Amino acid sequence: MKTTVSIRRLVTAALAAATMASFAPGLAQAQDFPSKPVRMVLPFPPGGVTDLLARALAEKMATRLGQPVIVDNRPGAGTVLASDTVARAPADGYTLLMAASSIGTAPLLYDKVNYDAIKSFAPVTQVASVVHILAVNPKLPVKNVGELLAYARQNPGKLNYGSTGMGTSTHLEMELLKNMGQAFLVHIPYKGSGPALIDMVAGQVDVMFDAWGSSGPFVKSGKLRALAVTTAQRSAALPDLPTVAESGLKGYEAMPWLGLMAPAGTPAPAVNRIHREVAEILKEPEMQEKFRNWGLDIIGNTPAEFASFLRKDIAQWDKVIKSAGIKAD
Repeated sequence: MKTTVSIRRLVTAALAAATMASFAPGLAQAQDFPSKPVRMVLPFPPGGVTDLLARALAEKMATRLGQPVIVDNRPGAGTVLASDTVARAPADGYTLLMAASSIGTAPLLYDKVNYDAIKSFAPVTQVASVVHILAVNPKLPVKNVGELLAYARQNPGKLNYGSTGMGTSTHLEMELLKNMGQAFLVHIPYKGSGPALIDMVAGQVDVMFDAWGSSGPFVKSGKLRALAVTTAQRSAALPDLPTVAESGLKGYEAMPWLGLMAPAGTPAPAVNRIHREVAEILKEPEMQEKFRNWGLDIIGNTPAEFASFLRKDIAQWDKVIKSAGIKAD
């Protein structure tokens, strides 16, 4: 009997030792992470607001992680190039993507996209939402969203709206507004915000959704009239400006965002370490002030919350894109 008990104990101890050994490499890797520089791939060129955000965040992350965080600008193909680069990178925590909301809409708009927004990435944290406003030329006789929709219904096809290009967030936001508000406006796509805003100031464009960072100076100077922000709640950057939902179109919500993602399969300890450090950085008053000045609202949610949001966001824009029959250039 004693011999049998001893054998059982030996077997149990051996199994426990084997189990610990199998976890040892992962535990060591988690404790050592990061042990070399981290690359943050950005789908936009240098100089814009997203580039400023990425570099400010990378500098802070480097201090907290104890390793350099290098921003790698990879613009092109409607952000698909950068997303595909990260999707194919080793899943070790050393390559991150500063993703934009277009990561979810690109596969719906382009015929050839080599990644799946859900399956190819491990969400780390949504860093911020980009404050978008609905603005009109001041000559248009409307002061809120309700009046704009009423005017558009009374004058079908007479109002036009600008966007930063086919399939961009500013295009999709207006298609959502048109669909929910049962109004018809003519789309004029531009190659970027700058030329669209110039034409709206000149009166050639009537209305447009755009980032506050680029349209704000025109609103402040009185050359454009801001009607609302697109998010479900008012923006911390523009607390006095109502939402589209509260100023004439109940239920409307659109939130362009920026967030960190890693290749699918990245170890949870690495994902959680990066999330933890970024969440702390986003609490710093200095960073909060910078974000407000850039027209950004801080989010900093958990990987699980980010994953849940991403699924809902893709589902929303999938309906809009299919309903309007939109294909990107």
